[in-house]
Amino acid sequence: MTLNLSAVGKTTAELVHTYTWKDVVLYALSIGAKRDGELAYLFEGEGPKVFPSYAVVPAFIANAALFDAIGGNMLGVVHGGQAIRLHKPFAPAGTLKTVGKVAGVYDLKRMATTIVTTETRDEKGELVCETEWSIIYRLDGGFDGPPPPKRDEAKAPARPCDWSFEESTSKEQAALYRLNGDLNPLHIDPKIGESAGFGHPILHGLCTYGYVCRAVIANECAGDPSKLKYLSGQFRKPVWPGDTLITEGWREDGRIVLRVSAKERPGDYVFSGGYATLG
Repeated sequence: MTLNLSAVGKTTAELVHTYTWKDVVLYALSIGAKRDGELAYLFEGEGPKVFPSYAVVPAFIANAALFDAIGGNMLGVVHGGQAIRLHKPFAPAGTLKTVGKVAGVYDLKRMATTIVTTETRDEKGELVCETEWSIIYRLDGGFDGPPPPKRDEAKAPARPCDWSFEESTSKEQAALYRLNGDLNPLHIDPKIGESAGFGHPILHGLCTYGYVCRAVIANECAGDPSKLKYLSGQFRKPVWPGDTLITEGWREDGRIVLRVSAKERPGDYVFSGGYATLG
């Protein structure tokens, strides 16, 4: 099934996501949250607080609803980049309504990429967050479509970082993260990992993204998730469950420029081109 250029502009209906404190605790655990220092994200007696990167979870169903309209070979699909913009903190539990839109289908010649955007509102109709998803179709390029627009990327400065945050993932990290609703078998089925060309299952890019979110909150927000207003970046290379992630941050021009490497492969940057803003 080839990519469908006429899908551009297609929107979903309002898609409902109802969650409880157990769901946000599961999300926190799936992105590596620890009892020591992050108990408020794990204990309902303290809220719990909700990591801002939870913004991607109510948007899963919107993306799934638009995949059929976009088309393409799902075996070649990987996450290219992600951005979230927060307008208010998430409640510890509630009902959210998300509308998704196909913002673009672009030809990279050898590959292709699509952009999906979402808006999520709470029970009062107030805007909670917006997301932008860049999805790479590794097997669907060369259809004479338009090229993608220039990205707003941030390059790591040529100086030592202002802070570094190191944490390990577990061998079961992808198995845990998929319980949030991202059920792509690439992250759990060895046969799919092999046929997709990776050799074995890879970690969700959005799991790495959650680790980046935690690093920013720990190093820039004094543990207060409401201070994080925007987070973006590009997924450059696969992360294997069990890898140790090293997130580096630079304070530059009112933004925190971010870059992540896998400790097991020095200089192998798995996430870059992104930044965070605070408010």
